[in-house]
Amino acid sequence: MDRNAIKPPHLAGNPASIARRAIVFTALATSAFVAHAAALTVQVLDASGQALQDAVVYAEAAAGHAPPKLQKIVEIEQKGRRFIPLVTAVQAGTSIAFPNNDTVRHHVYSFSPAKVFDLKLYTGQPENPVTFDKPGTVVIGCNIHDQMVTYIHVVPTPHFARTDANGKARIEGLAAGKYQLKAWHFGLPTSAPISEQPLAMTAGDSAASFKLDVKAR
Repeated sequence: MDRNAIKPPHLAGNPASIARRAIVFTALATSAFVAHAAALTVQVLDASGQALQDAVVYAEAAAGHAPPKLQKIVEIEQKGRRFIPLVTAVQAGTSIAFPNNDTVRHHVYSFSPAKVFDLKLYTGQPENPVTFDKPGTVVIGCNIHDQMVTYIHVVPTPHFARTDANGKARIEGLAAGKYQLKAWHFGLPTSAPISEQPLAMTAGDSAASFKLDVKAR
């Protein structure tokens, strides 16, 4: 008797075919999740109603659940005696490399409570990237060139974006549900609370806006 003839249809076949069906099922499930995820466009304005660039917007799930972290190394370059970009947003747990592609050596450091570190005078690529494992704002400077500064806003969610020159940011992949939508800008006082508002996402794309008490440069 054919043993496969008495097996339920989902168990019939050799291990290789079962594995292939499992891969297909996983792919279909992932596609279904993506299909039900939507995008959020956020407009951020300054105190005078002008578009505010380099604001960070992010959505935290109200239930405290977040998808797995997408770990990759981010880079903040040093060139022309400045940091590029001026503002970076990352999820907590992300590592950042600080390549010095300048014509002079730099000494990169931070005294911010969210991340204290010190990279002594160097050129090229430091031996190891720096891991930012605690949410908060990290202000980074160069101990040699006082005009050099960059801001890192570390968030506890994978759902974040930075506004462009039109003050707009787009957060992709938001599943339907309730969130707290937050906005931050380096021009705000360090003691100022993070601006936030409730957000209810459906299966379709949505929009939101913030007006922050800062002046666009």
